[in-house]
Amino acid sequence: MTETQQVRVTLTRQDGYRFTADWGMPEAPPGVLDEAPPVGQGAGPNPSRLIASAVAHCLSSSLLFCLEKSRAPARSVTAVATAEIARNERGRWRLARIRVELSPDIPEESRAAFARCQGLFEEFCIVTESVRHGVPVDVSWSAETPRAPSGPDSR
Repeated sequence: MTETQQVRVTLTRQDGYRFTADWGMPEAPPGVLDEAPPVGQGAGPNPSRLIASAVAHCLSSSLLFCLEKSRAPARSVTAVATAEIARNERGRWRLARIRVELSPDIPEESRAAFARCQGLFEEFCIVTESVRHGVPVDVSWSAETPRAPSGPDSR
């Protein structure tokens, strides 16, 4: 049997393209998400920035976890994620690539453990490996959603 967990995030529209995110974590304050101008006001990160942030955070956390398990903790880690957005063959904007540059501060005595972790940590990063291999997305509608008319008069 496969072990599963669920994470639930609730977005509520405030105005325009600005939403408040309830992360489903009592200890975490709500976040603001928004589209960049000219569509939105840029009051918070947009979905592309969230995905790039998630990939960078997951990689950083996986590296730190590996180093700590190897008893070679990093003094610090900085991650810079750059998302390339390009039009696909149908002219739709898509994330084309995410590049992440990790800059860990590793003490000299931990270099061997760091080298071992370099070849290992990525496969334990939930988000990065899921994005790389494409996560299935199922979309459903609530009962309150108005349905489009059907039948011969709806053409």
